[in-house]
Amino acid sequence: MEARLPWPERRRRFRSWRRRRPFWAGLLLALAGAELLLVPLSPLTILVSLGLGGLAALGIGLALIAAALFLWFLPHTRHYVSVNALILSVLSFAATNLGGFLVGTLLGIAGSAMGFGWTPVTGPGTPAEPGTPAAEPAEEERRAPTVREHQGPRTLAVALPVVLLVAIGAPVQRAQAAAAEPLAPRTPPTVTTTRFAPDGFLIAGVKEVRTVDGPLKVMVLKMRAASLSDYELRTRDGRDELSLGADSLDLSGNVTLYLTKFSGCLQGLLCLTFTPDGLPVPPVVPPFVYMTDVSAEQAMVTSDSIVTNGLRLGAS
Repeated sequence: MEARLPWPERRRRFRSWRRRRPFWAGLLLALAGAELLLVPLSPLTILVSLGLGGLAALGIGLALIAAALFLWFLPHTRHYVSVNALILSVLSFAATNLGGFLVGTLLGIAGSAMGFGWTPVTGPGTPAEPGTPAAEPAEEERRAPTVREHQGPRTLAVALPVVLLVAIGAPVQRAQAAAAEPLAPRTPPTVTTTRFAPDGFLIAGVKEVRTVDGPLKVMVLKMRAASLSDYELRTRDGRDELSLGADSLDLSGNVTLYLTKFSGCLQGLLCLTFTPDGLPVPPVVPPFVYMTDVSAEQAMVTSDSIVTNGLRLGAS
């Protein structure tokens, strides 16, 4: 097979050149950079944003390709280049389009680890690094088998991506969780409605939300949509009272209510009052069709869409 392939001399020189540098690590980094460059330039305009994520993908993609060239032509810089390429690969997951849909991130991490752990082959007549003259081996070295030295970087190369992912991911997750949770008012406003009709009641529970005075225990009601008639909201924080009213209020899409108190009449017949400390264990509120004469203390409400009819604002 070897004799049948063309250009045997060129292939021999290429193998010799490839074995004296972290070739496969550089190839993975080049593929990662190319993948990050191709995704924002692809016609998937619906899936990929060409805003800051697209610009970041271009910058990180070019940087990973440059790192691959450094590994190929300046392999003695592999440790510094691999660490920086690893940081860019992990960063690409948050700064670009999920790291090229995760493919670019994984290729970059694998290439960085291989580049960091690569060690040159030392043996008779083989220079330790390209560009370094080969020393005349002693008689014992001529008889010694070819070995790879410095096994330590290999173990560190495997552990480094995991340590970096944990070190970067934990603060990012904490910051995202803190940023995603809004701040509730110190004193929840009062909401009244003559009819509250949820659609697709999903779950109920108890949790704590953040306020300027500390955590506040609330009931959490989740549903697909909800319709409220003769809606009115009044603040009660000790200052000038503000009110917001509407003939009807329709919430739709991932509706979540955070309430410190909730009272009304189920089906207009059975009147009940719920509080975070008054729910059963586990905290479950049975689904219902509608409630009348509802009064609630509302810490927060979130919804994908809010549609009002006859909106009114007032102050006193």
